[in-house]
Amino acid sequence: MYSSDNNDLHDHKIEANQILDLRKSLGDDKLTAFFKQMDYPEEEKLLYLYQQLYLTPKYDKNGKLLPVSETDQLAAVNKAPYAIIYIKNPSEDVQLAAVNKYGYAIVYIMEKGIIPSEDVQLAAVNKYGLAIRYIKNPSEDVQLAAVNNNGYAIQDIKNPSEKVQLAAVNKAGDAISFIQNPSEKVQLAAVNKVGNAIYSIKNPSEKVKQLARDKGMKNV
Repeated sequence: MYSSDNNDLHDHKIEANQILDLRKSLGDDKLTAFFKQMDYPEEEKLLYLYQQLYLTPKYDKNGKLLPVSETDQLAAVNKAPYAIIYIKNPSEDVQLAAVNKYGYAIVYIMEKGIIPSEDVQLAAVNKYGLAIRYIKNPSEDVQLAAVNNNGYAIQDIKNPSEKVQLAAVNKAGDAISFIQNPSEKVQLAAVNKVGNAIYSIKNPSEKVKQLARDKGMKNV
């Protein structure tokens, strides 16, 4: 078993069939860091990448290891979206494939210093509405997609428009608890969705109270 000491690791040539042993002894995070920090030959880095993507290494006619193609990257993230962690500069198509399988994968994309396009953002929140909490300055379209997927995503949106608020409470009435100073229109939509949303509204109008009573809420 290899030592986790940097020098010990650097002294050994890492073969593809030894990487699994290294993963067990070091863990993915440390092993990834070592490859980034040390001057390993590109072929060893490529073997590591193939291994992480669960792909069979491909060679040219001269026996030289080929870079992982976009087609193979797509196959990898379609099978296991977290595999995007190991792809340095994923194309938008690869990003989309990852977030369409697992919305949270947008976090792995942004950790690479990539600002995801609106298309990628939309795909991510359409799959996992709460992913909006990781997106800086999302457009109203992205906000709407997020709350239409999960009304509670409103809690991670700063200054949502009334349109976004309405979409949120129409998805989950009690999401109104995350909205500051909702308009009467938003209050009515929330209570219409679920009567007990009334208990999350400060100073509801008489019209809102009456709607709650009509839906069976007591002590309103």
